[in-house]
Amino acid sequence: MRALVIRGKLDLVDAELPTPEPGPGEVRLRMAYGGICGSDLHYWAHGANGEYVLREPLVPGHEVSGTVDLDPRGDLAVGTPVVVHPARFGLPQAGLEDSPHLWPGGSYLGSAATWPHTQGGMSEYLVVRQDMVRPLPAELPLRRAALAEPLAVALHAMTVAGDVAGARVLVSGCGPIGLLAVAAARRRGAAEIVAVDVLAGPLSRAVAVGADATVQAGAEALPDGVFDVVLECSGVPAAIGPALRGARRRGVVVQVGMVPDEPRPVNLAALVSRELQLRGTFRFHDEIDEAIRMLTEGVGLEAVITHELPADQAEQAFHTAQDSEASGKVLIRLWHDGELVGDRRGDQGSAPVAEQGRTEGTA
Repeated sequence: MRALVIRGKLDLVDAELPTPEPGPGEVRLRMAYGGICGSDLHYWAHGANGEYVLREPLVPGHEVSGTVDLDPRGDLAVGTPVVVHPARFGLPQAGLEDSPHLWPGGSYLGSAATWPHTQGGMSEYLVVRQDMVRPLPAELPLRRAALAEPLAVALHAMTVAGDVAGARVLVSGCGPIGLLAVAAARRRGAAEIVAVDVLAGPLSRAVAVGADATVQAGAEALPDGVFDVVLECSGVPAAIGPALRGARRRGVVVQVGMVPDEPRPVNLAALVSRELQLRGTFRFHDEIDEAIRMLTEGVGLEAVITHELPADQAEQAFHTAQDSEASGKVLIRLWHDGELVGDRRGDQGSAPVAEQGRTEGTA
């Protein structure tokens, strides 16, 4: 089978690998779409994602959709459209019974955190455990469904934040996760959502997915001390201090963006003087099921997807995903796209599918 493989820093190739065979309790999928995540970008651009360094070639991709190719047990029919929950949970821990995503010893598709590395889904075929497969409703196109994993991350951040019904919410950083956090906050009942970013392009996309107002950092002043909940999605240490200052007294600040695993100066004065709650959030548990329901409803989430390129232009896709001004979520259309059942490959009534690097949506 063909697969995209990161061999090291700025070394991405289209390689031939053995076609995997499913073992007991496993299913083989024919992959359709793979979204480029920040971790995929780091492995490609730096040969590492935080403390996790490439030690062998890695197939990236955990934001994937496709169809069932082979289920030895016969539970899932060939051609069934699916997305994948990319985690295999680790060893249960006392006090964390309801949070398996935090159990140690687990794995995640497309990750160098394990040895051997856990290969991802940007390939013709992928074998996963059957309990990782989520069949899709007939009305949810595979293209839109590729957003299920990052949307689940955003929804889990909302779970960590708590009840936001009627709340004023600030979303700091409007990359793909920030955009989906805006949509998740809207779904969970936020009364007002303000998005902040240093770039105009991401802010325009934030409005398209539900933000009531925007603030361009560096050019406009961020309201001080007024937000019930702040979702810091940029992962930039310099943004954490302003995010804290945006929160009201005893407000909740959730650190959604992955921060560098190294000492960085952060102004925490507001954390103390306002008795703020600073919370971390990591991946998700079962919010992917809510994400699928939300994507089935539509709710304008196509605006998050700005580019779609075929697998033979994967390197261009990765370069495009680095341009935060021009791009939101960049999808790679994998090799089986022309063989998908019916019209499952695209959204009916959405903007035309981007070819050869052309953009769609609001960028």
